[in-house]
Amino acid sequence: MHQNIKIVLVNTSHPGNIGGAARAMKNMGLADLVLVEPKQFPDPEADSRASGATDILENATVVATLEEAVADCQLVIGTSARERHIPVTLVDPRQAAELVFSDTLKTAFVFGREDRGLTNEELQRCHYHVHIPSVEEFSSLNLGAAVQVIAYELRMQALSLKGGPIVESKWDVPAATAEQLDYMLEHLEKVLGDIEFLDPKAPRQVMTRFRRLYQRSQLDQQEVGMLRGMLTAIEKQTAK
Repeated sequence: MHQNIKIVLVNTSHPGNIGGAARAMKNMGLADLVLVEPKQFPDPEADSRASGATDILENATVVATLEEAVADCQLVIGTSARERHIPVTLVDPRQAAELVFSDTLKTAFVFGREDRGLTNEELQRCHYHVHIPSVEEFSSLNLGAAVQVIAYELRMQALSLKGGPIVESKWDVPAATAEQLDYMLEHLEKVLGDIEFLDPKAPRQVMTRFRRLYQRSQLDQQEVGMLRGMLTAIEKQTAK
């Protein structure tokens, strides 16, 4: 199951934190690290802090955008220290681990910048937000420590299932990936603009809520295809 889980770090400032995250991953049996525009990588400090997990750094994937990082994922869970204006279902690390092992979905855990976390737009790409319930008086965790908490809960959930029944996918058709959902939402926004459902001056919040709706629904690939077919039919009718 661990090959289905990737850890995504967005715009990490300090290379030592990348190394610390890699060490936390290796401690708990995770190996797939994706870095979105790291400020400084590769770097000797990252190697030093990895302390034996340099293989994870050597095999890390570096990409330019979060969209690239999660394009092949069917479940995206973003770390968040607070509720947002348009909230998404909030879970704790243990609940997040249970979600991951309840099905065989390709999953990404997304961690934001050390100083300000993930942006609202980045969090909107996530099906769930995971919050580590630290004390309010000193709530900020080091990035490596945050990865360690999530990785530990994933490890404990995996161990609890060891020897038990293998979880089989609940989908009769594979779940849609983040990339497929993105294309469908772009298509939807275009059609809604064509039929003047969207206010061209302020379309963003409406589309954000549509994204949340479809992510909550956990569409499969056939359902995405059906929706896109419907949108194409609407386009044909409006073009007459």
